[in-house]
Amino acid sequence: MATKRDPRRSLGRGLDALIPTNMDAVAKEEILPKKATPEYRDGVVELDIDRVMSNKAQPRKFFDEQKIRELAESIREHGVIQPIIVRKNGDNWLIIAGERRWRASRVAGLKKIPAIIKDYSDKELMEVSLIENIQREDLNPIEEAEAYEKLIGEYHFTQEDLGKSVGKDRSTITNALRLLKASDVVKEKLIIGEITPGHARAILALQDRSMEAEVLELIVNGHLSVRETERLVKKLNAQPKDKPEELDEQEVAAIADLQDRLIKLLGTKVSLTANKGKGKVVIEFYSNEELDRLLEVFERGQGK
Repeated sequence: MATKRDPRRSLGRGLDALIPTNMDAVAKEEILPKKATPEYRDGVVELDIDRVMSNKAQPRKFFDEQKIRELAESIREHGVIQPIIVRKNGDNWLIIAGERRWRASRVAGLKKIPAIIKDYSDKELMEVSLIENIQREDLNPIEEAEAYEKLIGEYHFTQEDLGKSVGKDRSTITNALRLLKASDVVKEKLIIGEITPGHARAILALQDRSMEAEVLELIVNGHLSVRETERLVKKLNAQPKDKPEELDEQEVAAIADLQDRLIKLLGTKVSLTANKGKGKVVIEFYSNEELDRLLEVFERGQGK
């Protein structure tokens, strides 16, 4: 009896293992709408471009409009060289891989687009979308990290399994996920390419986050390398923290006098520290009876 193929094993070998060169008759009959009679050519079907839908759950969120226009010009001249991958979605088709080609084809004014139809589950759809974008280096670091997080959170992947699926070390997955802890400003710089993931991870080590904007400015304007940024953050973290101002003799004497008065009033050991009008009082007691006595002292002071 044949065993069910684990889709993650195919993903580890890349997209070629996921996209067949042809579709058998059974697959065509099961997946295609009964009323549709598209023409197949080597496993590729021509679909009405208006019936193809963007996949809102796909990892890639940012599309460079200038590059889309450039691709549209190429498509006008040469057509769509590589088919997109879709799955059935009601009477329409949901993009699994190739949204950039679909967008450019619309800009180019195409009415039809070549496609390969696959019957993927939501989990497999997410995997294929992620690996297709990673192989093409189409995702920015935050999009990639968010895709990893979704596969781990919603589809219960371990980091090790995920690494095998996308062909990356577990440490690479871990480092990518760390980027999601960055501030919105750092994420924006990553998305537009002004800093690298290495810069972002160095900033995450900054203990005083109020200095983040200053460090970012030094990286961008000073063209700091990742190593230079790490050294800068290490130096900033090593700087001594602000110490309380030292009190003069008169202030020290006043605090000591207040402490003595509290000791006499409460009849127990009291420690008093103060600086710049702020501080704390520590009152010690050694039994429940003594605590009750102290409470009575406070209540009498409030007129109870």
